Amino acid sequence: MSKRPWPFVLGGLLVALLLAGVVSNYASPHPDGLDSSLLKGCTVNADDEITGGSCPAQQAKQHELGDSPLADYGVRGVTNGFLSTGLSGVIGVLLTFALGGGLFWLTRRRGAGPDARPDTPDGTGAAPGTARANSAG
Repeated sequence: MSKRPWPFVLGGLLVALLLAGVVSNYASPHPDGLDSSLLKGCTVNADDEITGGSCPAQQAKQHELGDSPLADYGVRGVTNGFLSTGLSGVIGVLLTFALGGGLFWLTRRRGAGPDARPDTPDGTGAAPGTARANSAG
């Protein structure tokens, strides 16, 4: 296996950016299973607004982070929907990559220095079955 993982890492980052920036715009705009189950018992119009009936979705409230810069799969202030969704995906991938890379860098196992010797049962640092030259003279 190659000791240089950068081509693989950068390739994965490029694929993730492409998926988040472009392909995410083609995801289904229809409600998922949770949203549709919360609407059972209510009548909704073409804009997915509740017009009658009784269902759990009527008690839904705005999320505390609903006014954040990346809320609702878009970037606040960008009016083009395609660009807003793609940009929010790219920002999310870059933030996740930076956070994950930073955590990996902080927790990675550092290699032993050139003077380090492996611990051995006899305390000499020599591999079992090998003789170590005595420097005392």
